[in-house]
Amino acid sequence: MIFQKIMSYLSFRKQEGEANNSFLRTMHRINRLSILMFLVAIVILIYKWTR
Repeated sequence: MIFQKIMSYLSFRKQEGEANNSFLRTMHRINRLSILMFLVAIVILIYKWTR
């Protein structure tokens, strides 16, 4: 359930009840970018720790 919500959020699908506000869309893009950067950093850390 949580994984599906994260994937729908990252795949640019609209959530239920989401407004067409440009500020809100910009904030969602920034949040997506920060989530992706966090996941990349976690992968890099795991790679370095297991080396």
